[in-house]
Order: sequence, then structure tokens, then C-alpha cells
Amino acid sequence: MKISFELAADARSDEGKGASRRLRHAGKVPAILYGGKRDPRMLSLNHEKLMTLVENEKFYSTIIGLKVGDETQPAIVKDLQMHPAKPQVLHLDLQRVLETEKIRIRLPIHFKGESISPGVKTQGGIVSHRIADIEVSCLPKDLPEEITLDLSQMKLNESKYISDVPLPAGVVATAVTQGKDQVVVSIHSPRAEEPEAPVAEAAAAAAPAVGAAAPAAAGDAKKEEPKKEGVKK
Repeated sequence: MKISFELAADARSDEGKGASRRLRHAGKVPAILYGGKRDPRMLSLNHEKLMTLVENEKFYSTIIGLKVGDETQPAIVKDLQMHPAKPQVLHLDLQRVLETEKIRIRLPIHFKGESISPGVKTQGGIVSHRIADIEVSCLPKDLPEEITLDLSQMKLNESKYISDVPLPAGVVATAVTQGKDQVVVSIHSPRAEEPEAPVAEAAAAAAPAVGAAAPAAAGDAKKEEPKKEGVKK
């Protein structure tokens, strides 16, 4: 299997929120490694080094060589928690990879040919991306480096589904196998803007009617005032 990144980690024995906070204050990231028919293992990672990887989309869609002491374990990223307000990794979940076991991993879709497609170039359509990545299942040796969807032949009002995404042999989209095929991308006409003139004319026509009603009501009120004073006397 191909290893795309190397990541060093240290084993740790302390658990809980307090232990995780102490790690973060020390510039470390709490992590866990599980799967592969072995017990979960608590780890800590260097935050500064991890931050150099998390902005690379391939970090989430390729196999990582996780080195703990003298042992290097192939793994994939299953979950990464970021701080909501600052660039800080709070926790990382990793899953062991075995050569004989299929893995499930999300792969980003790379689109090409949008600008030259008939639906855009000659029919004035707009491309709408509905899905940016898909989950696939395969053996580690069959994991593709990337997947590409060609839109160069798409016409107006056409769509492409997950089942249209070309995948190499041995790789399947889990959504398709589960009967949940979805639209990935479509080309549609721009929405027509509603004309502003009829709205303005309607507002202008309604304004005099409202204005006329108000003075009449005010006049009636003034005429009734002397009558009320006369009743009191």
C-alpha cells in the first residue's frame, strides 16, 4: 500500500478532559488509534507539526504512516475536531489499516471541463455542485490517489450522480451499494429576476388611496368633538 504522509506520535496513559487540557497547553494534541483487531491506543501528537498537514485535503483521503516508538502503523483519519474560533486541533481519531481488510474513506471529487461544456458555453447554464466528496470502500492497495468527474459533455438541465463518478476496479461508492445514489452536479438555467417596474407601479397606485383615507378620518374626528362637548354641558 502507498503511504502518503508520515506522522510521529507518543503513547499516553492518562485519559479524561483534564488530561486532554494539559496536553493542549503543552502544545500537544490528544489522539486515539483503533481498529485492526487490536485494542484502542491513546496517543499524543505535536500540534505544530500536525497543523502543517491538516490543510492538505489528501491528509484525509490517503494512508498515513503513524510512527509510535519503533513501530510504524498504516492508518487513516476518521475524525478531526477543530476549535470553533481559532486554528487549533482539539482531537484526532485514527483507524488502523490492514492490507487484507477493506477500508471506508471519503475522497474529494475533482471536477473538470465545466467551462467548455455545452450547457455552460453555448446554452448559458450555471453549474451547481451538490456533493464535494464521496465515501468509497476498497482494499488499501486499490485506494485511488484522486477521483475526477468530467463535465465537458454536459448539457443544460443535465445532472450527474454518484454512480456516474468513475472509480477504478475494486473501488465502490458506499452510497450506491446502499441504494442512496445522489446528484453530484447539475447544469441549470439562471433564475429569471422578477421585474421591478410592476412592483413600483402597484405601490404608487396604492399610495393615494391610503393618503385619502387618512384625512377623511381626521376630518370626521374634528366634527364630532363639538357634539361631545355639547353633551357634557
